[in-house]
Amino acid sequence: MPRPSVHDIEGLNWRQRWHRIIFEADTREGVRFDVMLLWAILASVCVVMLSSVPSFNQRYRDWLTIAEWVFTVVFSIEYFLRIFLSDQPRKYLLSFWGIIDLLSTIPTYLSLVIEGPQYLLMIRILRLLRIFRILSLRRYSDEARSLGHSVRASGAKITVFFAIILIIVVLMGTLMYIIEGPENGFQSIPFSIYWAIVTITTVGYGDVTPGTVMGQALSSALMIIGYAVIAVPTGIVSVEFAQNMRSGRVCPRCGLNDVDNDANYCKQCGLDMRSDPQT
Repeated sequence: MPRPSVHDIEGLNWRQRWHRIIFEADTREGVRFDVMLLWAILASVCVVMLSSVPSFNQRYRDWLTIAEWVFTVVFSIEYFLRIFLSDQPRKYLLSFWGIIDLLSTIPTYLSLVIEGPQYLLMIRILRLLRIFRILSLRRYSDEARSLGHSVRASGAKITVFFAIILIIVVLMGTLMYIIEGPENGFQSIPFSIYWAIVTITTVGYGDVTPGTVMGQALSSALMIIGYAVIAVPTGIVSVEFAQNMRSGRVCPRCGLNDVDNDANYCKQCGLDMRSDPQT
């Protein structure tokens, strides 16, 4: 008997139908279920966030409590449906998603006897990772592998770069401690290194600032260096990525190493690159 199409759920019994809707996103009903679930997760996270605002919680406490319990009941039903409909319930229970689904409901029930754990419901935000099922990002897997290869190839250069940055912030922090001293807020060398890190990353909290001309000159130099901190790692990865894209595939017959990634045949020897297992 031929297996039903992944897009056809009309010929399935109720258990198979709901299994496909809940666990798969290749049907219209499955996509709708995932979208509604994601909206429910977002809404429940917003409820938890709003309940932590004293003024809002005091005014709408009852409504927030009701909303939280509604979401908890909905997610609990979904959790037990996944267990019941799963082909391998034990595997689901011990999986990453199974544990997250469980942890997203337990705190509300614990709040009946313990004060505070309801705020752990923020873990529900992790469930939004299910959105990748809807986006079907598998189509970008080649690009993701290429980017990953570029980052790995740039690892040594980036490591050296950050080692140099570390040396710079240690030296600058030490010099700033010598120049400014505790009287200007630079209480110790570690604190001065913290200031150097904040300055070189262009964050600039402003909790401590140099008061001498020499200190301000050193601070200005560090700010200018900060622009390189942003640009250099990006440039390193970009160059590796460009080289990786230019290199293309390698022809196993003639050894040509710049066959276009989307080419069907080698432009030098004519080998069919679609059927050769080495490509």
